[in-house]
Amino acid sequence: MNVNFCLLGTVQARIDGVLVEDLGHARQRSVLAALLVDANRVVPTEQLIDRVWADHASQRAHSTLYSCISRLRRALAPAAEEVRITRQSGGYLLTVDTSAVDLHRFRHLVAQAGGDDVNDERVPSLLEQALGLWNGEAFAGFDTPWFNALRSTLHQERLAAELDLADARLLIGRHATLLPELSARVAQHPLDERVAGQLMTALYRSGRAAEALHRYDVLRRRLSEELGTDPGPALRQLHHQVLAADPALDAPAPRSAPPPTTVPRQLPAPPPLFTGRTRELTALDDQLRSSGGGHEVLTVSTIGGVGGVGKTWLALHWAHRNLERYPDGQLYVNLRGFDPSSSPLPPQTALRGFLDALGCDPAAVPADPEAQAALYRSLTADRRMLIVLDNARDSAQVVPLLPGSPACTVLITSRDRLTGLTTAHGARLLTLDVLTDDESRHLLVRHLGADRAAAEPDAAAALLNHCSGLPLAIGILCARAGISPEISLAELAEELRETRTRLDALETGDVTADLRAVFASSYRALDRDAARVFRLLGLTPGPDVSLSAVAALTAVPLPRVRVLLRRLQAVHLVQEHTPGRYRMHDLVRLHAAEEARQEPADDNDEALLRFIDFHLHTAHSAAGRLDPHRDRISLPVPRPGVTPQELTDHGAALAWFTAEHPVLLGAMELAVSAGCDVQVWQLAWALETFFDYCGHWHDWLAGQRTALDAARRLGDRSWQAGAHRSLGAVHTQMGLLDDGRTHFQHALDLYSALGDRVRQAHTYRGLGWACDRQGHRREALDHNNRALALYRQTGHRTGQAKALNNIGWLHIMLGNHRQALDHCARAVELNQEIGDRHAEAGAWDSLGYAHHHLAEYTDAIDCYERALALDRASGDQHGETEILEHLGNAHLAAGDTDAARRAWTQAAETAEDISHPSAKELRDRLERLTRDSPADVVPG
Repeated sequence: MNVNFCLLGTVQARIDGVLVEDLGHARQRSVLAALLVDANRVVPTEQLIDRVWADHASQRAHSTLYSCISRLRRALAPAAEEVRITRQSGGYLLTVDTSAVDLHRFRHLVAQAGGDDVNDERVPSLLEQALGLWNGEAFAGFDTPWFNALRSTLHQERLAAELDLADARLLIGRHATLLPELSARVAQHPLDERVAGQLMTALYRSGRAAEALHRYDVLRRRLSEELGTDPGPALRQLHHQVLAADPALDAPAPRSAPPPTTVPRQLPAPPPLFTGRTRELTALDDQLRSSGGGHEVLTVSTIGGVGGVGKTWLALHWAHRNLERYPDGQLYVNLRGFDPSSSPLPPQTALRGFLDALGCDPAAVPADPEAQAALYRSLTADRRMLIVLDNARDSAQVVPLLPGSPACTVLITSRDRLTGLTTAHGARLLTLDVLTDDESRHLLVRHLGADRAAAEPDAAAALLNHCSGLPLAIGILCARAGISPEISLAELAEELRETRTRLDALETGDVTADLRAVFASSYRALDRDAARVFRLLGLTPGPDVSLSAVAALTAVPLPRVRVLLRRLQAVHLVQEHTPGRYRMHDLVRLHAAEEARQEPADDNDEALLRFIDFHLHTAHSAAGRLDPHRDRISLPVPRPGVTPQELTDHGAALAWFTAEHPVLLGAMELAVSAGCDVQVWQLAWALETFFDYCGHWHDWLAGQRTALDAARRLGDRSWQAGAHRSLGAVHTQMGLLDDGRTHFQHALDLYSALGDRVRQAHTYRGLGWACDRQGHRREALDHNNRALALYRQTGHRTGQAKALNNIGWLHIMLGNHRQALDHCARAVELNQEIGDRHAEAGAWDSLGYAHHHLAEYTDAIDCYERALALDRASGDQHGETEILEHLGNAHLAAGDTDAARRAWTQAAETAEDISHPSAKELRDRLERLTRDSPADVVPG
């Protein structure tokens, strides 16, 4: 198992290339970082606490550290053989191969580059690898004196490596490619004589001696004016050499090599602003470094991804880092597979170019294409060569260009997955995703310079947000900003704010670097059916969509739509990021929507109505699985072409709601835009239970406000009452009690006018809840007694059980604990008869509360544990939080401090997961439990 740690940026861990999501909060990650810095060495406990907490360390720091270590062990458990955290005498030891930690790998590569046994040609590659490990500021977000000092040290090491890299490139004659980078560095460090000397040398060797002398004069004046000094001896000597045109300053003579006709060097220049991609470079190393000699089969790797994601840059960067591995040459061709300005290059044309580069006499080249391919394989046999096939259209274009020798390596880029190559030639695919946030920021800074990016941080962040990590989009915007410095970044960001015209702001006039043209070339490669699916996906709200939803959207049977989605995957226009769920890059989605708008509006409207209908019917079914005892609403049959997803049980329903949560919010917005007020209200109803169970109260509130507006437009008083009742519940849940009572009263008035006794009873219970939260217990009891009477009149047993539990709870609040036990026990029995496990959990919780206040702690704990098991089975995290808090209270009252701590810790973690208002109070209580005596922590 492969594990990698990133410290040179946001602290992260990856296991087999997959990001470890549960490394915890910043302090826990800083514990990991502090141990990784001293990997394989014991870090004393007090020293570790000082590194992480510094002056903020409290008495509970030791216990918190222990908890952090335990959680880190769990998070890294899949790689337990590769990384271990153990308790040693006086401290902690993290054991890991240091090559898995980017900081140690960086230092190792820099030291290796400075070794006496490394030839000049290899030094740049080593330093490029070292600097490529950086993904922003080291230990990003950590702020303690120890981390700040180490960050400063590493920053200096990074600058030194960058300067060493420039010297190494100058030493082997790469002055021309250095000029843009050195010019930018001089602007950042105008008084640095070493940087100035490097730029002067590069300018001189590029035939620009006058500019080199001008740079010297500018620096000399600034040193005199700002520091009152002159340039040092080394820079003065360089100045004299430039004035005298000293031959010693000339570029080094090319290293002796065979004639270029036999050793082709066709790679384009390395991308000057290449940023990040550490994981992908490591993956290419793993795939390709086993080739090039002693290997039994040809090694072929394909870099795939959407247009503009940086496939060519990655291929060229990797190729230039590994030039020394291919002493017999490198071949390169742009196959123009998805070129917006021209047709794909015929493989025979590319093959003739390779034969010419290999020194083949044109007269000896056979006319037959198969004979040409055979000659090519003969010329590359047993030669350690790298062949880069850029922008391939399909496997058929590539196969004739594959050498036969296992000594060769082939690196291909394509928007197509080239499945045929994988099947027939064992090609390994590396799918290139968008840049991370840190990589995107770093690329922007490299384009614009740190000062300009820092001058408008909010605008820079907005630009990056609109580009969604696509390097081509970032490059286009930065080019516009560079060409027109009078245009502020805020103005550029404003151009991008409007979704429908965002691609207009990314036009360049050059079809080879125009985002719309890049996407269009991929779209044109699709067949008619796949193109239709692509267009309709552009109309969906995102961020992703399920396979079943696409089938409804397109009115295409599930097996067929799966095939069409695979075609879109094959050209990287969609990504199946989890099984059965598909997503598009935001800018690709905009292009798909543009293409959809070229089609008849009626077709698009029907597709969206099917999309809404699918999610409405499936959500209605899922809501019934979450709470089978809730009063249902009726829906018409689904539209033709819509097959709702089947959900077999509570767990499947909860998982579906969780996965579809943002899509369902988007579907409601689509319904509002389409004027589908009936579906708007019905969707809000279907989402209510999920939002309540999982604490998504702001979404619940917004959805019901939208539903109320829809019901008013429809003139449906019953639906208006339903929205008011739901708004009363969510306002009460959020602690907005006056607003909650107002909405409940509106609902009660409407239901009374309609003569709906069951829903009047529901609303009386809601009013009782709000009054209870306000401390008006007797008024709350009166409302619940009214509800119970109405439920009994109508034979509504589920309502009776809930009202009985509420009445029991209110008797507890009024101090009538024995009376409460009777009501709550009847509620438990009735819920068991009905089979309402969720309501039964609430009744057990109330029973536990009554026993607790009668000092019957064993009975209380038993009731709470029954409630907890039932509540967890229902997925109600809000209820789980409250039950765990009550359980902790009972354990503390019974004298079991450790059990109380465990229960409150679980309660706090669950509360934080759902942004429950009790989270902070629970954390404070846990801190007091560590600091004070248990008697001082008795909850109020």
